Amino acid sequence: MGKKLRFSDKQTGNGHRRKEREFMDINSRIKDVVSHGELSEKYKYSLIISLIMTVHVILIALFCYFQILPLILLNIGSVILYILCLVMVRRDKSLLFVFCATYLEIIVQSFVSTLCIGWHFGFPQYIIALVPFGYYMCHTLIGNRRRYVIATVLGLIAFASFIGSRMLSMYFDAIYQLEVSTGGELGIYIFNSICNFGFLFMVTAIYIIEMQTAQNKLRSQNAVLDQLANIDPLTGLYNRRSMQAFFNQAIEAGSPFCLVMCDIDDFKQINDTHGHDIGDMVLREITRLIREQVEHHGQACRWGGEELLLLLQCDREEACRIAESIRREICEFRFPVGEQSIQCSITIVVARHREGDAIDHTITRADNNLYYGKCNGKNQVVSEKNMEILQKKY
Repeated sequence: MGKKLRFSDKQTGNGHRRKEREFMDINSRIKDVVSHGELSEKYKYSLIISLIMTVHVILIALFCYFQILPLILLNIGSVILYILCLVMVRRDKSLLFVFCATYLEIIVQSFVSTLCIGWHFGFPQYIIALVPFGYYMCHTLIGNRRRYVIATVLGLIAFASFIGSRMLSMYFDAIYQLEVSTGGELGIYIFNSICNFGFLFMVTAIYIIEMQTAQNKLRSQNAVLDQLANIDPLTGLYNRRSMQAFFNQAIEAGSPFCLVMCDIDDFKQINDTHGHDIGDMVLREITRLIREQVEHHGQACRWGGEELLLLLQCDREEACRIAESIRREICEFRFPVGEQSIQCSITIVVARHREGDAIDHTITRADNNLYYGKCNGKNQVVSEKNMEILQKKY
C-alpha cells in the first residue's frame, strides 16, 4: 500500500516549519515595533504635557508668593488647558489641536510674564525652545509638504514674540516691580533655564528614540521583503533568483557537490484533469517530501513550473541515493482527490559539478539529461554514470 496523505503538522517537515517560524518571528517583530510606536505616541505627548503642566504648577506657587494676580490666573488657566489636552491625548483626539494649544500657550505665557515682571527673569527662553519643538511636531503630525512651511511660520511667530517682548522691556518698565534679591532673581533665571534646556533635551531624546525605532522597523520590513524575494510562495522553497548565492558558496567552499534536477511527470495532465488547485496541492506535497530528504544535505529551489533544482553537498553516489529515495517515496505516495487518490511520478537527474566548470554549464548538462530521461521512460534517476545504459536500452 502507498502512503496516504494526512494533513498534520508533522508532515510540514522540519525545514518548512523553520521557514514558517522565521516568517512568524519577523512579522511578530514588525507588529511589536508598530504597536510600540502607536503606544509611544500617547506616552510621549502625555509626558511632554505633564512636564509642562508641572512647571506651571511651580509657577503658580511662585507668583502666589509674589502676589501677582494676573500671572496666577494665567498659570491656573494654563494648567486647566493642559489637563484638557492630557484628556484629549488619552482619548486619541486631535493631536494637532493639542500641539497648537501648547505652542500658543507657551508664547503667551512667556510674553505676558516678561511684560509683568521684566526680561531679566528668563521667561523669554521658553520661546526659543519652541522653534525645534515646532519643526518636530509639524513633521510628526502633518503628512504633506506644507508641514515645513507651517513650522517655519510658527517659528517666525515665536521669533516675533521674542523680539517684541525684548523691545517692550527696553522701552517700558515691568508692570510689577518685584522686591527680590540678586540671588533670588538669579534663582528664578536658573530655574527657567533648567526648564528650557530640559525641554530641549527631552524633545531631542524623543527624536533620537523615534529615529532608532523607525530604523528597527525598516530593518524588520526589509527582512520580510528579503524573504518574500527569495522564497517561492506556493512551495516555500527558495526561488531561482536566490539560488545563485548558494551556488557561489558551494564553489568557494571547494567541496564536491551535485545539482539534482527534478521534473514531475505529466504534471500538465494532472492540472487539466483535476484542476489547478489539485495541481498546486500535488506540487506542495512533492516539495515537502523532497525537502524532508535534502534539508540536511543542501538546498532546494523551485526552478520553474513543476521543475525543482537541488544543490546537494555530497558526491555523486550519495546524491544518486538521495534522488532514488525521493523518486521511490513520491511514486508510492497517494494524493487525495475528493474520496479518491492519485499517484504521480518524477524524473530526476543528478549532475556532478566539475571543478573549473561554470555553474551554468552544470545546469545545462542536467537539463539535457533531464530531457533525455523524460523522453525515454520517465519515473527514473538519470546520471552521467547510467546514461550509457539508458542509451543502449532505448
